[in-house]
Amino acid sequence: MENYRTVNLISKKHMKLNSLLFLLMIDFAAFGQSNQNVSSKITDVTVFLNRAQVTREAKVQLTSGKTNLVVSGLTSLLDPNSIQVSGKGNFIILGTSYQQNYLSEMNLPATLRLLKDSLELLQTQLALEQSQKEILHKEEQLLMSNQKIGGTTQNLTVTELKAMADFYRVRLSELVSSRLKGDVKIKKLNERINKIQNQINTQSELHQRNTSEIVISVSAEVPTMASLQINYVVSNAGWVPQYDIRATNTKNPIQLNYKASVFQSTGEEWKNVNLKLSTANPNLSGLKPELNAWYLNFNEPRPVFSKSFEGRGAPMQMKAKRMSADTNKEEDVQPAPALSEYVSTILTTLNTEFDITLPYTVSSASTPTQVDIRNYELKTTYHYSSAPKLDQDVFLLAKATGWEDLSLLPGEANIFFEGTFTGKSYIDPNNIKDTLSLSLGRDKRIIVKREKLKEFTSRKFIGANQREQYAWEISVRNTKPETIKVTIEDQVPVSQNSQIEVTTVDLGGAKYNKDTGKLSWDLQLQPNETKKVVLKYEVKYPKDKQVGGL
Repeated sequence: MENYRTVNLISKKHMKLNSLLFLLMIDFAAFGQSNQNVSSKITDVTVFLNRAQVTREAKVQLTSGKTNLVVSGLTSLLDPNSIQVSGKGNFIILGTSYQQNYLSEMNLPATLRLLKDSLELLQTQLALEQSQKEILHKEEQLLMSNQKIGGTTQNLTVTELKAMADFYRVRLSELVSSRLKGDVKIKKLNERINKIQNQINTQSELHQRNTSEIVISVSAEVPTMASLQINYVVSNAGWVPQYDIRATNTKNPIQLNYKASVFQSTGEEWKNVNLKLSTANPNLSGLKPELNAWYLNFNEPRPVFSKSFEGRGAPMQMKAKRMSADTNKEEDVQPAPALSEYVSTILTTLNTEFDITLPYTVSSASTPTQVDIRNYELKTTYHYSSAPKLDQDVFLLAKATGWEDLSLLPGEANIFFEGTFTGKSYIDPNNIKDTLSLSLGRDKRIIVKREKLKEFTSRKFIGANQREQYAWEISVRNTKPETIKVTIEDQVPVSQNSQIEVTTVDLGGAKYNKDTGKLSWDLQLQPNETKKVVLKYEVKYPKDKQVGGL
């Protein structure tokens, strides 16, 4: 019986050992599937208003059997759900997986590697200088501790004493001089080290410490060459529309330069890539909002709405006109082409894409890269306008039409007139109707003055009421050598209380909007001509009341 139990125990242990060996064989088989590192290169980038899609290409020689291809050195800002892999060759793509790698750093750009090498070299030089300073200090201590020359009983001759004194003086002077020179070198080295360290810190913020990897499982029956294309979406990238609006004079059309401020701090270098800009925004939901029932009830008048999403309308067909790059060059000299001449516009079903046919580089940096998209010429009319109540300068305004076909997006605009930067504006196509109105700056050669006419300004008490009369004179002088048209704007107050009565006495022929109280005069002035308009109105209200705003 005891022997039976012993045999049974041995049999059970043998079965457990076989099971463990079987599991180890399975694990060994799994781990036996070879891993192969694959180098890849970014070839195409599509930049959305927020985020970007990166395309990498790789070529690798496959062996027969199953292989895990590891594409490493990718940004940690990669969206795993956006990974797409395709390939060409006699092999099968079994699947893909994604993983973070916290042990290896991202491939640093050449500029950052150079900075780190320079920092290491300077730190070595600093250590040598500090060691040399310590040696000089030890030697000085040694000399100072051996000042008793020849012992206490031995007499030295004058010549020997003088020689030793000369030695001490010369050597100590050399030590002090060397130490001072060393201090200067150490100070300069510390300054250079701090500057380089600050530059490294600035650039290192743009390159994540951890990287990510895409593992592609493939199978090939025979050794073959495989070509892979990997697509994924990254955050910390996008582009912002910007505009340059240039007017050479008041007779020619406005030139609109459509630009993109492309930014990315993914840690990856987009070097000589095929760059494409898209007006799509992956952050915006593509789901149509659904309306829920709107219930009304006493004490609970709270309508329930489904969450709405902001969207963009489909852009219209573009009709671009190429403008001359430089009108001031001689006719026999060909102007240098702008990048915008190498951009083609693609209208998709929902968005607009700008495809740049030249290789482009966008570095991972804190400052954006400016990209010229297209140049347009807009039909424009010019006129002058002034509101002297607020500012007695006259402003040149340009009104452009035909902008609806340009698929513009909201963005800042830099205004240039006659080759000079005059200020900034903002273009918001969502709030513009038929005409795009732009202020090109102040014209000091048109002089406007607004003065109160004291003889017509008074305050009187009539019974229980108080009546105040106001009169203003606006003069406009044209000192320009050509005839101009200028619009002068002013206003009279608008009453919001039945006890306050506003009466217009003399509007000087102005256009009057009773709802807003705004006045406008359209004047045409010849060179050196001056014109004047007079504005009179009165306000009546109870004398025991005070009216704010007068």
